[in-house]
Amino acid sequence: MHQSILIIDFGSQYTQLIARRLRELNVYCEIHPYNHLPEISPTVKGVIFSGSPCSVRDQDAPLIQTEKFMQQLPVLGLCYGAQLLASQHGGEVMASKIREYGRAKLKLTYDDVIFKEVNNVSQVWMSHADTIKSCGDDFEVIAQTEDVSVAAFKHRKKPVYGFQFHPEVYHSLDGKQMLANFVYDICGCSGDWTAGSFVEETVATLKTQLGNDKVILGLSGGVDSSVAALLLHKAIGKNLYCIFIDNGLLRKDESKQVMEVFSPMGLQITAVDASEEFYAALKGISDPEQKRKTIGRVFIEVFDREAHKIQDVKWLAQGTIYPDVIESVSVKGPSATIKSHHNVGGLPEKMNLKIVEPLRSLFKDEVRRVGKEMGLKEALLNRHPFPGPGLGIRILGEISGDKVKILQEADAIYMQLLQKHNLYHKVWQAGTIFLPVKSVGVMGDERTYENAVCLRAVTSTDGMTADWSHLPYEFLSIVSNEIINKVKGINRVVYDISSKPPATIEWE
Repeated sequence: MHQSILIIDFGSQYTQLIARRLRELNVYCEIHPYNHLPEISPTVKGVIFSGSPCSVRDQDAPLIQTEKFMQQLPVLGLCYGAQLLASQHGGEVMASKIREYGRAKLKLTYDDVIFKEVNNVSQVWMSHADTIKSCGDDFEVIAQTEDVSVAAFKHRKKPVYGFQFHPEVYHSLDGKQMLANFVYDICGCSGDWTAGSFVEETVATLKTQLGNDKVILGLSGGVDSSVAALLLHKAIGKNLYCIFIDNGLLRKDESKQVMEVFSPMGLQITAVDASEEFYAALKGISDPEQKRKTIGRVFIEVFDREAHKIQDVKWLAQGTIYPDVIESVSVKGPSATIKSHHNVGGLPEKMNLKIVEPLRSLFKDEVRRVGKEMGLKEALLNRHPFPGPGLGIRILGEISGDKVKILQEADAIYMQLLQKHNLYHKVWQAGTIFLPVKSVGVMGDERTYENAVCLRAVTSTDGMTADWSHLPYEFLSIVSNEIINKVKGINRVVYDISSKPPATIEWE
């Protein structure tokens, strides 16, 4: 078992970012909500208290007994976590007259191991309404800013620290070094959580867990299902049965490309062209949520039908990753809106199969590192995210085979040009939207009345927030000309300059 850090979540928007920073340091960690804490195993070497949108002064503030953890392990409290430490150990937390938000200059006032290789004056990121007026007699101040006299503090006798700022965000320039000092020097972690060790240990676990049982997997061509397939194939070989369903809503030539990538690797893949079945079920449906549910229902029907052609299957493999797991046990409880288009939603119950999820401990960037370790081709490894319902939610209004073909051609041109102009990997996600309007145009000497498409491109780290990509005007001009000249049925191209929030990345 790997050494680990326990992250106690009090509802901060940055909690997952803390975990990702530690994983980047090759230290395994798990997030648990403050009200669903596990037993502390011998592998846990330290604890981090996250921030929170709440105030420790609120009557219903999320609370734990910090002393219990301080007696056992090194502790680092961040923002709300620091305020919790101060408030429970003789300090004072008060409402600030000025909410400190954004960049601040941290000045070190004490030479401590947690600040090893950290500049004496360093930019950090603040995000708090309350301020720690005093940290209590058991603690001493080790850093301050111009506006905050208690920006960081430490216990006089124990390895316990509080930071009023967020070291986990990019704007805290020495933040990662501070976290490294905490996990390596203070907690004694060795940093042995690597892609290579994950592959080796996961394959061994899968061999024991599955034995000679047969497993089926819905292979979509996305990075999660692809990496899950490679891990399972390495563990159980021919006992893995992959089913690739072409729902008619994929990118151009998707089915062909997936088969070209995986067939030489020895995977057993059944490719099913169910396009007409999906189109028939979607006929007359314009409502986005109804489209999602219809796509999900037909997927289950097709997958179930194909799976029953394989005898004695006992397991269904899923590409569940760690953010999905965290979401289901978050501080605020299960997500209010479960994505109805999740490809395998409902399959386990319908098919009466056991579930195996080889990626459930990984973040998306870690899935990519594991894929690279296992030799997954770059074309699949670093491809933009693609929605579960595919072009079904990029065609606004009713779906038809003709609209899909037009959109596939336009989107293929857009993707090819992003690659050609070295812009593809500068964008987190890009796609083309088929708009439910027609507009007047002129081609040659003729008046046209044809379709409009919208180009979308965003920059992001995790999809939770996103800014529209500032693609060069010259590039957008080239894309527009290529699409209008080469795709029959389109005479107008527009570009979406909305950020998330308030807009979403996809239009539906």
